[in-house]
Amino acid sequence: MPHADLKFSNDLNLDAVALLRAIEQIIQQHDAGSGECKGRAHPATHFNHTHCLLDISMLTKPHRDSKFTQSLLNDLKSEMERHLAQPCHLSLGIHYSDDNYITSKHEPSDR
Repeated sequence: MPHADLKFSNDLNLDAVALLRAIEQIIQQHDAGSGECKGRAHPATHFNHTHCLLDISMLTKPHRDSKFTQSLLNDLKSEMERHLAQPCHLSLGIHYSDDNYITSKHEPSDR
């Protein structure tokens, strides 16, 4: 269950929802068992320099090695560049959670 945090200066003409959908598709192309990607967009109204930052958080898995990570980063960067129509600083990172992280889907019960 990956997470994608898209942080960007709000002077960018960016369809964040479309980009988050594309990010989810790319992750699933690389790892079909990854599950839904929980995407969030964080436009910054106060910033210094036009920028876009994508942080991906994923669970550690044996197949998510350095080759997997570099390939995923390259495809994510290419996709982001297709969505960015103006010059900006662009940063991407994939972070893997350690054993001190849990994830689940909360289903409230009727009380």
